[in-house]
Amino acid sequence: MNPIGSVSPLNVAGLARPGADLPLPKIGMPMAAPGAAPSQGFGQMFEGLVGTVEAKSANAQELTRKVLLGDSDQLHQGVIAMQEASVAFTMMVEVRNKLVESYQELMRMQV
Repeated sequence: MNPIGSVSPLNVAGLARPGADLPLPKIGMPMAAPGAAPSQGFGQMFEGLVGTVEAKSANAQELTRKVLLGDSDQLHQGVIAMQEASVAFTMMVEVRNKLVESYQELMRMQV
């Protein structure tokens, strides 16, 4: 699962369809079967997040380069790609900050 790239801009409107039955877990019930191994760890998820941010940044740079060289006249696509890369990077930094904050809070706990 890719947290940033999983929702396309065109699919955002279709996320909250009226009448769509979403399977919601019951309070107190585990999401997965007990003893089941997670499909991927947090480290792998964070590596995927970093990879996605890097790909979005590279795409924005490529679109900007094409516009500056005159190969493309779609300036709006370059601006959208730059904003998308910026938001993805900001989200990654916030996830990192929350992770560091959580670690520091755990270290302050008395045993």
